[in-house]
Amino acid sequence: MARKLSTLVVFGAILFALLQHVSMAQQTHVVGDTLAWTVPNGGAASYSTWAAGKTFVIDDVLVFNFVNGTHNVAMVSKASFDSCNTTSPINTISNGPARIRLTNSGEHYYMCTFPRHCSLGQKLVINVTGTDVTAPTPSTASTPSSPTVPSSDSPVNSPPAPSASAPSLVLATLPLTFLSFALVRLLN
Repeated sequence: MARKLSTLVVFGAILFALLQHVSMAQQTHVVGDTLAWTVPNGGAASYSTWAAGKTFVIDDVLVFNFVNGTHNVAMVSKASFDSCNTTSPINTISNGPARIRLTNSGEHYYMCTFPRHCSLGQKLVINVTGTDVTAPTPSTASTPSSPTVPSSDSPVNSPPAPSASAPSLVLATLPLTFLSFALVRLLN
C-alpha cells in the first residue's frame, strides 16, 4: 500500500508539471480591451494601466482593433516612442484589426502615426518575457529578430501559425493520457 501511495504521489507531481506546461500556452491580448486602439480620453495612462495588469510572453498575440483610415499601429524605437516621432517607424500596419505575434523578448513600442494621436496618448509599451523564437536564417545573412507582422489581408480570427518551439496542444496532452492510463492500472 505504501508503494502504491508513493507511486501515486510521483504520478500526481508529473501530472501537475505537465498541466502547468500546457497552461502556459499562447494568449491573445486585445489592446485596450473595450477601449480598443484609439485616442484615449485618459491620455497615455490608459494604455499603461492596461498593460500593467498583463503578462506578455513569446508567442502571445497583440490585437489592435481600429477603424481603417482613422488609425494605424506602428512599431517604433524607444526614442521615437518617447518623442512621438512618427517619421521612421520600424513597421506600420494600416488595416485593422492588426494582429502582431510577439517573437522576441524585451520592450516593444507601438503608436499611432496619425497627426497628434501619439501625443494625445495613443501609444503602448509592453515588456515581453521568455526565450526568443529562433527562426532558421540563411547562412549568408544575419538579421535581428523582430515581431512577426501579418499581411493586411490576414483575417483577425485566424490563429497564428504554430511555431516549431511551441508543441501543439495535442502533443502536450499525450503524456497526460498515458499518465491517466498508468494511474488507473496502478490503482487496480
